[in-house]
Amino acid sequence: MPSLNTSIVSGPLVRRLSRGVAIRHGAREIVVGAGAPIVVQSMTNTDTADAIGTAIQVKDLARAGSELVRITVNNPEAAAAVPAIREQLDKMGVDVPLVGDFHYNGHTLLNAYPDCAKALSKYRINPGNVGQGAKRDTQFAQMIEAACKYDKPIRIGVNWGSLDQALLARIMDENAQRAQPWTAQRVMYEALVTSAIENAQRAEELGLDGDKIILSCKVSGVQDLIAVYRELARRCDYPLHLGLTEAGMGSKGIVASTAALSVLLQEGIGDTIRISLTPEPGGDRTKEVVVAQEILQTMGMRKFAPMVIACPGCGRTTSTVFQELADRIQTYLRDQMPAWKKQYPGVESMNVAVMGCIVNGPGESKHANIGISLPGTGESTAAPVFVDGEKTVTLRGERIAEEFQAIVLDYVTTHYGKEATTAV
Repeated sequence: MPSLNTSIVSGPLVRRLSRGVAIRHGAREIVVGAGAPIVVQSMTNTDTADAIGTAIQVKDLARAGSELVRITVNNPEAAAAVPAIREQLDKMGVDVPLVGDFHYNGHTLLNAYPDCAKALSKYRINPGNVGQGAKRDTQFAQMIEAACKYDKPIRIGVNWGSLDQALLARIMDENAQRAQPWTAQRVMYEALVTSAIENAQRAEELGLDGDKIILSCKVSGVQDLIAVYRELARRCDYPLHLGLTEAGMGSKGIVASTAALSVLLQEGIGDTIRISLTPEPGGDRTKEVVVAQEILQTMGMRKFAPMVIACPGCGRTTSTVFQELADRIQTYLRDQMPAWKKQYPGVESMNVAVMGCIVNGPGESKHANIGISLPGTGESTAAPVFVDGEKTVTLRGERIAEEFQAIVLDYVTTHYGKEATTAV
């Protein structure tokens, strides 16, 4: 019988060492790469020409925790609106850096609308959509020249849905000459990685500092994304933007994105992430921000908001009280975070347990900073509350939810922030 390997390795692997890219707006600076915390970003889905509507959505995304927000800049009306969006955000006290997403006509818009070029903190360039034939190099150069002129970093974002066809044809020709040709899948991987790296090198040749370049290679297949980013990480030291493009709706999009990104993040690959969820009709755009944060937090890579531990329920928990309380507390904690992160630093590391019966309820509650063990079916109508492992009170009656929420708030105010530090 083979011997068991008794060694246990915990925590993520060492982060891939990359350059650091600073993205700025006013006094705010976000660093992507160089070992900085992995940055969460998102993208609006409003018509950018609607400056007020776009500014409101940017504000909502930033309030949810998006540290960079990308907006579409696809026509003159959108480009003309960008300075107004930036001005409106500044008036609202929202200092999140804006990223301009350019395709096809970015060279024209950046040159024709200098105030747009200045108001953006970063440009996203898709090398497959900057032009064809002889125009391609010129139009790519014009976008890089704008980045140099206004001192802006860029993301060279390759996407397999809009891959540079000339480059793909070149790699296919090279593959045909191999003694043992690669599969079509491997050729596609090579085209994605080569496009990203060659365009980054070209940007540097045109005068853009290498510390202003971020790369991405977006695909929609989980295994494809993992394979492409492993190779990209092996062959360059630019910071990498991770995201499964067109991930899909609902649980499918969340599961697929989590599966792909978690593997790469665990291997130390990735410096900024975006979760590309298709919102349900009328759905909340900020959900993609929450998912990105929860991936990083559950993997132990960052902390954004107190985590709520709750049991899944079973035949012992036919009552929905613990489910309703868990949802209420989780919503309450996230809603408070924009204010709490300023008033009570460290509160994002707090754990709250909302359990449904006596099997694991008391034990899990003791492991959390604050925990409540609600009665299961047929159990005594009493809900003991544990604070830092010690039972402090037993709640009864119809106001358990309100009373427990008050206990949580009291814990926050007494254990975090300046007042708590002074008291200690």
